[in-house]
Amino acid sequence: MTAGFVLKPKDTIKLKETFLKIKKVFESRNIEVLIDSVSAKAIGLLGVEFNDMCEAADFLVALGGDGTLISLARRSYKFNKPILGINAGNLGFLTDINPDNIEEFIDKFLKGEYRIDERMVIEVEYKDKKLYAFNDIVISKEVISSMIHIRVDTNESYLNTYYGDGLIVSTPTGSTAYNLSAGGPVVYPLTEGFVLTPICPHSLTQRPLILPSNFVLEIEVKENFAKLVIDGQEIYNLDEKIKVKKALNPAKLIHRVERNYFDVLRKKLHWGDGK
Repeated sequence: MTAGFVLKPKDTIKLKETFLKIKKVFESRNIEVLIDSVSAKAIGLLGVEFNDMCEAADFLVALGGDGTLISLARRSYKFNKPILGINAGNLGFLTDINPDNIEEFIDKFLKGEYRIDERMVIEVEYKDKKLYAFNDIVISKEVISSMIHIRVDTNESYLNTYYGDGLIVSTPTGSTAYNLSAGGPVVYPLTEGFVLTPICPHSLTQRPLILPSNFVLEIEVKENFAKLVIDGQEIYNLDEKIKVKKALNPAKLIHRVERNYFDVLRKKLHWGDGK
């Protein structure tokens, strides 16, 4: 069995000791460890090119936080490999394995005592590219003093023209990210659907909307100063219509059997603090 590691870019040097400890645990259980060349170079090790690593690995490991896992899920999408998130910071919505508990988890993992959650992924057709988003895509203005018109059509009919600072199209997983900050709903992550949330709309009648995952959305911005942001990590100039749909394959996340999403919500969002 082979595991492919990616480390949080901003903390790669700090994570060297943690990675080496985890590597030792994996190898003691006959799991070969590969590390992508960028992460490896930062900590003075030899690594493997990212695509080669994804091809060779049976599963991938994100060592860092939710952002590291989101990036890995998007970049490795075409390889369709399950991803384990090891949390190197505060409790995340996605990374729930603590480095201190990795031995216990890996022993259970090798016995088949784990679960794989399948999360919906967004596919965006833009020009001649296919882009993938694990959390969300955001159509936003570039000029602070101006607002933009965003027309949305579905495969059934014209939907709406949003006028304001932008529009978030989120997966259920991404509902607790920018969508939540913009006033959108929290959606259970194993459901499927698009969450459309306007950003600072000019009219208060423009409200968040949840659409079925089998809808295909066509989104067009009338102005020529808009940006398309993928998972908050990739930015494109948006100068023509995009098509948005559910990607063919889901992202597959490896979790502890005991993991409870509502426990995470209560801890992260401080639900029930007044109980």
